[in-house]
Amino acid sequence: MKTRRILATTAVAALVGVWGFAGTLTGQSGQAAAAGQKVDNFELTDQNLHAQNLYLLADAKAVVFITQANGDAAVRANAGAYNALKAAYKDKGVEFFMLNANPADTREAVLKEAADYHYDFQILQDTYQLVGEQMGLDRTAEVIVIDPKGWNIVFRGPVDDRVSGERTKATATKTYAKDALDSLLAGRPITTARVAAPGARIALTAATQHDKVTYSKDIAPLIQAKCTGCHQPGSIGPMNLVNYDDIRGHAPMIREVIRTKRMPPFHADPRIGTFHNDKSLSADQIRMLVHWIEAGAPRGDGADPLGAQTFQAPEWPLGKPDVVLNIPAFTIPATGVVDYKAPWVAMPAGLGDRWLRASTVKVGQRQGLHHVLTHYLANVPTNGDPTKGGGGQGVSVGGYAVGSESSLMPADSGTLVPAGGAIGFQMHYTPFGREAVDDTKLGLYFYDKGKEPTYVMHNSVIMDTALRIPANDGAWQDTSYMTFPNDATLFSAFPHAHYRAVSTSLEIMYPDGKRQMLLALPHYDFNWQGAYVFEHPIDIPAGSKLVAHYTYDNSKRNPANPDPNRTVTWGEQSFEEMFFMSYAYQWKGETAAHRVNYDTALNASRGFGMIDKNLSGKIEVAELNGSQAALRPMFGMLDRNGDGGLDAAEFAGIAAARAGAGRASAAPQPEASNPARPQG
Repeated sequence: MKTRRILATTAVAALVGVWGFAGTLTGQSGQAAAAGQKVDNFELTDQNLHAQNLYLLADAKAVVFITQANGDAAVRANAGAYNALKAAYKDKGVEFFMLNANPADTREAVLKEAADYHYDFQILQDTYQLVGEQMGLDRTAEVIVIDPKGWNIVFRGPVDDRVSGERTKATATKTYAKDALDSLLAGRPITTARVAAPGARIALTAATQHDKVTYSKDIAPLIQAKCTGCHQPGSIGPMNLVNYDDIRGHAPMIREVIRTKRMPPFHADPRIGTFHNDKSLSADQIRMLVHWIEAGAPRGDGADPLGAQTFQAPEWPLGKPDVVLNIPAFTIPATGVVDYKAPWVAMPAGLGDRWLRASTVKVGQRQGLHHVLTHYLANVPTNGDPTKGGGGQGVSVGGYAVGSESSLMPADSGTLVPAGGAIGFQMHYTPFGREAVDDTKLGLYFYDKGKEPTYVMHNSVIMDTALRIPANDGAWQDTSYMTFPNDATLFSAFPHAHYRAVSTSLEIMYPDGKRQMLLALPHYDFNWQGAYVFEHPIDIPAGSKLVAHYTYDNSKRNPANPDPNRTVTWGEQSFEEMFFMSYAYQWKGETAAHRVNYDTALNASRGFGMIDKNLSGKIEVAELNGSQAALRPMFGMLDRNGDGGLDAAEFAGIAAARAGAGRASAAPQPEASNPARPQG
């Protein structure tokens, strides 16, 4: 069940027949869009790294944007009036945002400006200025009111008449924005729909800068580099983009998925880190492609560079594997809930000890296969049934989640796969309305026999199995971490959750308390999961915390939410939820010839990091919730050093004592600490 993709495709399908963008987007000429103009859907990220999609606010009575730029005197002078306006309508179904279309204003600078001048708003950063172009932004300190019933602008102007040019009156005599909102909410005509805004000029990048763009020289090479790999025969894209007719026919959809950031499927915020496997478009590429489409996607002169080629996706994207394991086929029922399956496949005889350098999961049934986990089994299951008994927790040899298939080790790095044994699989299937057979395969790529890499790759997982998301909560946040006992190097991170997750991030907290954001996905997309490989691996000093954050939308505004009226906990099925951030790392000083074992200590920190939500290094009484709440009455006794918190040693002692007594552990249960357990 891929709810988000289905809904998104339905929403976009209505646009496929629309054309003539240049004639409707009056803002491109530098003139402000008049009241009554429709605003197309878009997604922008705020200063706190959370994404906002305009059309997901369809149930609002009105959506208000206030144009902002750092250092703007008129916006600063009106801060109190803006906050008061928002407060007056917070219970009347009106959504408020600030809109910053100045690419020079960094996220950090916007955060500081908001704190210094008490802006109580999500400040959406229109870095590419595509939203500003369509709305025809002209000045800051402009209040733009949109009616969600048709997504039309119904008012634009100042909040009131208190600030005008360089003059500021003590009190306002005209309340333009309030009057417009009152009329809209009451169903009355808005008598004053346009008033000049008092702020500074907004300099938009003119669409005319791309007037000389040609299909053959500029657009075709861009599409081939960024799109055709997935959108070609035999690949995963739902349509082909292999010639001009394909591209022009899908141009409205291309514009839509770029403006809403659904494509390309690489969701890391470009302001946080750089990544070796970055599939995103640059700012200029985004503007060029959108402007070309809005100009009517002209064919221009010259041959079609794509049309002259033959495209066909390779059977194996990394080339022919050294070993192919055929996972036992499984018939996915049309309906119902399928428990996790645990098949296994024996490794070929005579292979010997080999170092793995890459793997690819070749998916048989994309619609029904949620994930594949793998692990080496030292002993072939004795039951003889290859469809059962593959459970275990040996070294991983790759995996799959929706949108991700190949796993590649960094240069001169690998994972040892011992001779003999078997590969166990954890298969998660989700029925999607019709019966289908899955015959997924795993391809393994080894270093040449007798050759070993220098470095050893490890994997672990930050989790929170005590996750509990309240019903109808649209912004539930959770945090969990692990503490590194020795120096290490971080190479990649793989976020995973289910339908209610909407954003995630990963940061490092150094022993001195300094924090650095490593990865941010303002829009977590269940349909496109994968590893984010750091272009420059991250040094992790001993004592550092690797901290993961997730935000969940368990409200009716989340179109993928199976049931907003349900309190959601950790669970294996897609209609349940997960907090899961796997990562790949190496221990400093370890080589294939000199192995170390620091993983045990690292993984032992997981349970403590699930509870210590404020990252203080101590568990406080208020943090003991759920199954841990029973410890509250005895907290004073457990706090042996009397400092008001349970440190890692005190916490570990409690868990050990309880486990020894045969009672339920105060720490997360063993399966919650096992990285080979369900990813969901």
